Amino acid sequence: MASGFIKGTLILTIAGFVVKAIGSINWILLSRILGGEGIGIYQMAFPIYLLLLQVSSAGVPIAISILTAERLALSDYTGAKRVFTISFIMLTITGLIASLAMYVGADWLISSGIIAEPRAYYSIIALAPAVFFVTWISCFRGYIQGYEMMTPTAISQIVEQLLRVVVMLGAASILLPYGLPEAAGGASLGAGIGAFGAFLVLLYYYYKLPRSSSSGESYDGPRESGKEILTRLVWLALPISLASIMLPLTANLDLLIVPRRLLDAGFAMNEVTELFGYLTGMAVPLINLATIITAAIATSIVPAISHAFAKQDTQGIYDRTASSMRLSFMATVPFTVLLYVLAAPTVTLIYNAPKAELATQITAFAIFFLGIHQVTTGILQGLGKPRIPVINMAIALIIKVALNWHLTAIPELGIGGAAWATVADIGFAGLLNLIYIKKYTDYFLDISLLWKNIVSAGIMGILIYMSYHALHGVIPMWANFLLTGVEGLILYVIIMILLKGINQNDGANMPIIGKFFR
Repeated sequence: MASGFIKGTLILTIAGFVVKAIGSINWILLSRILGGEGIGIYQMAFPIYLLLLQVSSAGVPIAISILTAERLALSDYTGAKRVFTISFIMLTITGLIASLAMYVGADWLISSGIIAEPRAYYSIIALAPAVFFVTWISCFRGYIQGYEMMTPTAISQIVEQLLRVVVMLGAASILLPYGLPEAAGGASLGAGIGAFGAFLVLLYYYYKLPRSSSSGESYDGPRESGKEILTRLVWLALPISLASIMLPLTANLDLLIVPRRLLDAGFAMNEVTELFGYLTGMAVPLINLATIITAAIATSIVPAISHAFAKQDTQGIYDRTASSMRLSFMATVPFTVLLYVLAAPTVTLIYNAPKAELATQITAFAIFFLGIHQVTTGILQGLGKPRIPVINMAIALIIKVALNWHLTAIPELGIGGAAWATVADIGFAGLLNLIYIKKYTDYFLDISLLWKNIVSAGIMGILIYMSYHALHGVIPMWANFLLTGVEGLILYVIIMILLKGINQNDGANMPIIGKFFR
C-alpha cells in the first residue's frame, strides 16, 4: 500500500513539475511572439473558458474516483463500469452544451460588453472545442484514478501540455502576419488539440484496465441503480465544486479589501498597486509552486482512502492517513524554511523585484499549512465527507476578511498584514480539517515526527543562511542560490536520518530506488 501510494504521488509530482516547466517556457516564447497586446487579447477569453469548465465538470472527476474506488474495493467491476458509463454520458451532455454555448455565444459576449475586447472573438471560438474535450478527459482521469493508477493521468498531462505548446507557438507564428486577433485565436487552438491528445492517451489506458479481480473474487451484493449513481455523483461533486469556487472568491475579496485598507494606512495609490502585486502576483504563485508535491498527495490519497473505507478497513484508513501526512511534513517543512531564508534572492532572480521579500517571507509559512489543508481535504473527500472542507474554508475565509481589514490598515504592517491574513486563512482551514480527521480516523498529528522535521529544517535554515551570506558577492547570485538550495535539501535529509525521522523503510517504499534499501 505504502509503496503504491508513494509511487503514485511521485509520478504526479514529476508530471506537475514538467508541466509547469513547459508552461513557463511556453509563456516566455508566446509573449515574444504576440507581445503584451496580443497576450492581452489571448487572455480575454480565458475567464469565460474557465467558468464553463467549472459549470460542465468541476468536482466530477474526484467524485468518479471515489465511487470507482468503492466499487473496486468490493470487486464489483461491473458496478465500477456503470459509474464510468453514467458519468461519461452526463459529462458528454454538459460538456457539449457548454462548448456550443461558448461557440454560439461568442458574438453576444462581445456585443453585450461582458468581454470588452472585440478582437478576442477568434480566441473565444477557438477555445470552445477545448471545453468539450477537457470535460471528457476529466471523466477518464477520474475513473482511472479510481483504480489507484496515476501514471495515465501524469502522461496525459504531459502530452496535453506538449501538444498545447507546440500548437500555440506554431499557430501564433503562422497567423501573426494576418493580425494579432488571428494569432491570438491560433494560440487558443492549442487548448483543444492538447486536450484531444490527452484523451487519446487516456483512451489507450482505459482499454488496458482490468475487467475482473486478479484474485478471482466476485461481487454478489446489491447494485446501485443508474439514478442512485447519478445522485451520488452530483452530491459528491457539488461541494467539491464549491471548494474550487472558494479560491477565486477569496482572490476577489482580497481585491476589494486589501488595496482599500492600504490606502487607509496612508500608502499612495501607486504604492498600493505595487504592494498588492508583490503579494498576489509574486508571493502566492511561489506558494502554489512549492505545494505541487502535496497537491499530488491529495490526488493520490482520495481513491486510496475510498478503497479502504468501502471495505470498512479502519486500520487501512489510519495507515493511509498517517502515511500521507508524513509525506506532507517532509514535502512542506523544509521548503517553508528554504523560501523564508532565501526569499530575497528568489524574488530577485525570478521577478527582479527585491521589494517583494517581506510578503514572500511571511507567506512562506503558508506552504506548510497549505500542504496540510490539501492533504486533509483529500482524506475527507475519500471518506465521503466533501462538504466538511467547504464549510471549514468558508469559516476560515470569514477570519481572513476580518484580519485583512484590521491588519492591512496598520501602517507598520501594510501588505505584511495581508500576508499574515493569508497564512491564518489557510492554517485555520487546515486545523479545522484535522479536527474532523481525528473524529473519523483517530489520527491527529504525529508530533514526534513533526518536531523532527521542524528541528531538521531549522538547523538547515541556519546553515544555509550562513552559507548564502558567506558566498554573497563571491559567486553570481543565481549560482549561490542554486548551490545553497541543493545544499539545504541535502542537509535536511542528513539531519532527518540522524534524528531517525527518515528510516530504511521510507527508502524501501520509494519507487525505482527502493530495491537498494531492502
